[in-house]
Amino acid sequence: MKRITTILAASILLASCGGESKSKKAEELAKLKSERAALDLKIKTLEAAEGKNNPRKATPVATMEVIPQVFNSFIEVQSQILGDENVLATPQASGVVTHVNVKAGQHVSKGQVLAALDAAGVELQIKGADIEIGLTKSLYEKQKTIYAQNIGSEVQLLQAKANYEGAIKKKEGYVAQRNLYRIVSPISGTIDNFSLKAGDMASPGQSGIRVVSFDDLKAEANLGENYIGKVKAGDAVNILFPDLNDSIQAKVSYVGRQVDPVSRAFLVQIRLGNNKKIYPNMSCKLKISNYENKNALVVPVQVIQKTAQGDMLYVVDGKKAKSVIVKVGRNSNGWVEILGGLKAGDKIITEGFGDIDDGETISVQ
Repeated sequence: MKRITTILAASILLASCGGESKSKKAEELAKLKSERAALDLKIKTLEAAEGKNNPRKATPVATMEVIPQVFNSFIEVQSQILGDENVLATPQASGVVTHVNVKAGQHVSKGQVLAALDAAGVELQIKGADIEIGLTKSLYEKQKTIYAQNIGSEVQLLQAKANYEGAIKKKEGYVAQRNLYRIVSPISGTIDNFSLKAGDMASPGQSGIRVVSFDDLKAEANLGENYIGKVKAGDAVNILFPDLNDSIQAKVSYVGRQVDPVSRAFLVQIRLGNNKKIYPNMSCKLKISNYENKNALVVPVQVIQKTAQGDMLYVVDGKKAKSVIVKVGRNSNGWVEILGGLKAGDKIITEGFGDIDDGETISVQ
């Protein structure tokens, strides 16, 4: 019984010590929190006082006043000058060139013989046909004369006529064969540079003389399918020639209605007619004007910042910067159209906007 009493007393003493330890910890924690609150208040007070005595220096910025103006949107694409009539005239039969009748830069007419190939065998046949034609013609004319005098039969007359006409047809066949060995211009145009000369071997579709017509030149380009509906026939086009340091104003003549399944692009064509300044295969750049707003508010593209709330830029609000969410439209040549969020006369911050926040003091330079 005495032992049980002793154990019970020891347990009560330990419980009392444990409760006292927890109480001291709670008091210490409460004291630390109180001290921290007092310290935070003191820091805040000192910071406020420091801010009044040493205000933050205003951030220097550059600005631009938003003024309504004409805004054009362009689609730029590389292109090439082509000719509808730009052909390589070649012979219809293979042979050795005997003589060339033209030189580079010379104007030629459709059907003109540009060069001839060796066709000696056919030429001999043509000469033989000429002799035959002369003979049959003479016989036919004599037969007509005597038939008019009621001498001879009609069959003899018809036979003489058939022989004469047959000789003519035979020569025509030889001439057609001889023409296979000639290079003939299929169009009227200008002779381009060529290397063909007497003694060279010429073959159909391979070696010949190029003839270019400047009467129907055109510029063609392929636009990605994302531009479908954004370009139409009649749109103004500025065709730039970097090598000539020149340009031509024209209009879109044709817009393709089919998207290429491989390139995912469609054809745009600008007819240029006859223009002595440009040549087939020249490279150029097309600036197709596909949009115009004569009373637009525009800002430089670089001032627009993407945020979670939308497109944002900074405007001047007294001596402070103010962030404004704007609705943007088309952009072209480094400028973007603003459809909402700005009004005429607003001053936007164009330089230094990367170093400021909303409401920050600024200094306009």
